[in-house]
Amino acid sequence: MAQNKRRTVNKKVKNKKGFQVKKFFSDERLKYGVGAILLIVAVYLFVAFISFLFFGSADQSKLDLSWSELVFNSDVRVGNKAGKTGAFLSEVFINRGFGIASFIFIYMVIVAGVNILGRKIARFGKTVILGSILIVWISITLGLTFAGDESGALTFLGGRYGLVMSTWLSSFIGTIGAVLFLLLTGFIIILTYFKNSVGWIKKLFKGNPKEKEKEVFELVDLEEEITPEESVSKVIEDDDVIKAIFDPDEEEDSIEVVPAEETTPHKEQKENDLELTVEERVEEEDDDFDPGIMEEYDPTLELSGYKLPPIDLLVDHDSGNAEVSNEELISNKNKIVETLRHYKIEITKIRATIGPTITLYEIIPAPGIRIAKIKNLEDDIALSLAALGIRIIAPIPGKGTIGIEVPNQNPETVSMRSIISSKKFQESTADLPIAIGKTISNETYTFDLAKMPHILVAGATGQGKSVGLNVIIASLLYKKHPSELKFIFFDPKKVELSLYTSIEKHYLAKMPDDEEPIITDIQKVKNVLNSLNIEMDQRYELLKKAHARNLKEYNKKFVSRRLNPEKGHRFMPYIVVVIDEFADMIMTVGKEIELPIARIAQLARAVGIHMIIATQRPSTNIITGIIKANFPTRIAFKVASMIDSRTILDTPGANQLIGKGDMLIASGSSLTRVQCAFMDTPEVEEICKFISEQKGFPEAYYLPEYTDNEGESFDADLSNLDELFEDAARLIVINQMGSTSMIQRKFSIGYNRAGRIMDQMEAAGIVGPSEGSKARQVLISDEYSLEQLLNSLVK
Repeated sequence: MAQNKRRTVNKKVKNKKGFQVKKFFSDERLKYGVGAILLIVAVYLFVAFISFLFFGSADQSKLDLSWSELVFNSDVRVGNKAGKTGAFLSEVFINRGFGIASFIFIYMVIVAGVNILGRKIARFGKTVILGSILIVWISITLGLTFAGDESGALTFLGGRYGLVMSTWLSSFIGTIGAVLFLLLTGFIIILTYFKNSVGWIKKLFKGNPKEKEKEVFELVDLEEEITPEESVSKVIEDDDVIKAIFDPDEEEDSIEVVPAEETTPHKEQKENDLELTVEERVEEEDDDFDPGIMEEYDPTLELSGYKLPPIDLLVDHDSGNAEVSNEELISNKNKIVETLRHYKIEITKIRATIGPTITLYEIIPAPGIRIAKIKNLEDDIALSLAALGIRIIAPIPGKGTIGIEVPNQNPETVSMRSIISSKKFQESTADLPIAIGKTISNETYTFDLAKMPHILVAGATGQGKSVGLNVIIASLLYKKHPSELKFIFFDPKKVELSLYTSIEKHYLAKMPDDEEPIITDIQKVKNVLNSLNIEMDQRYELLKKAHARNLKEYNKKFVSRRLNPEKGHRFMPYIVVVIDEFADMIMTVGKEIELPIARIAQLARAVGIHMIIATQRPSTNIITGIIKANFPTRIAFKVASMIDSRTILDTPGANQLIGKGDMLIASGSSLTRVQCAFMDTPEVEEICKFISEQKGFPEAYYLPEYTDNEGESFDADLSNLDELFEDAARLIVINQMGSTSMIQRKFSIGYNRAGRIMDQMEAAGIVGPSEGSKARQVLISDEYSLEQLLNSLVK
């Protein structure tokens, strides 16, 4: 009843033409006025406090006068540059209060003023809590330090409060006990509020004199309550969870914002009252890396001095102004409700979760509403919101709600730095951890490539595929030692992955006779993939001898020295195969690479070989059934049509993305929308430069040798030529195209016979060797030369 009464009062106030109380307090002019006043007060207090340090002792006698004499007697003058008021405030805060720790009060006032004006330099609630604790601790510490000052000239540094409390503490537990107590409490403050303190303390006691890096302490996020008065002008504050209750029939004036723990349902709430819960999660970050210690045999021993790339190589691309405003939330919520009501669809609750580029509105329809009816309104809602990329999830798996994803007006750029420094990634114990972006709930999306075990990446040109590949590669470079991981790069475009050439002796694997570590010649792709198949078979033989089920078990046995290297056993790194422009390879080499790829995809998981295939042409002749069956994890960036989306994900949705790294990740039966992290080319160059400047292995990791026998000449029996041999040869020379299928069509014969004729022409020197799905090269240029060759064969 109390809530209904409050809403009734709000409506009455709103309908009056005179002074409106709530509108007055939500007016932006009042907000900026209060912010400016607080900043002016802070400057005034700063001048007063500084002046007290120089004129405080001289003004002491005058401040002992009564308040009326001090204020109204113009003959009384003080040295403080802020006048009598400044001298009095300084006396109260510093001398009679907390000493020079009172300067922290000024900082708290500045934070409050700047935050009200709209610029978040620090969280106000966190600043108040930490500031108050530091004021008391510093005051007592200084009071104890200068308690023995007989002259009394320095006792003001701790203030009267610090002197009294330190004296009481000394009498209670002794001076030594007081010192130990203050050291303990100071240590607890550092551990509680500064999240990098553990790593800093570790490095301090390690005592490495060669490198002393500057440690940056960042305050740990604390949950703080925001009262309704603080939140009237803005729904999205800095708390982890804030809930806002809206009435769809009321204007912005009657918005009530309450903390999460105070939002309880009211039985007598009106039927039209809808609750919008806004969540904005800020993930804790930690810049302290610990690569771990290997026991007994150490595979990293040869490169024991190798250091993982530091986070400083990455750039923070956060613009700082990508914030979802209160007005945007209310506007979108009202438009969604209004559109649904046009079609007689009532909803009982609406809840918003804010992500970096997308806000998810979860709605609960009234009883009796069919889900399919809401799903069919996707285009109508998009038209109402005047936004691209609207996607309806009906229902959301695991929840009894329907989701409507709406792009933010000011999308946030998710920088690779924030992903790599996230606590979730740094504390990951996955074998091949990859952090690729942030979800709608602002959580870092990580997965283990070893469990995927292969990834298909597809999307239209310019939608973020290449950046996504760099993010995946960089994630592995930031976590794995060169002895634990090797890459094989296929780059038909010759420019996308060429940046990684410099880390050849650290992370790359190649064929022994290949000069370039990045495979750019499509004709060599088949040889490398077949060589990788040989490597896979060899690894399975070693696993069989070691009685191990997978690479992790095998390496664990080898590290614990339970396998004899003299019997061929060795520490085996993970191998990640990255194929860019897969469509180009299929068009050029065709089925010859699909079989070895399918075999690797089916069998290589257990021996630590994993594939990442990227293509910008998601058609069924490129992403075949064999590929899809063996690549359960698929990443889809924005595509042009629903058909392309179904080809990649087996479901629509990728055609409704907004581009610029917006993607859907299908893993098993789950489908997750993620904003891919942004990583610019200079950042990749800096990472590769940092790695290449360190000591590497003498040479790249060599794959087994493989000889392509298909390209060699056949010893075909030219004494028993097919009766159609001469006619077929003339056909080939006239058309200058060595095609087996053309011989089939022209002479109406089967494939086997046409293939034998083609083999005989190759042996006779009429056509060149097989080039996969491409037509063979015709070596005879004219019919006259052909007749001479045929005559010699007859003789």
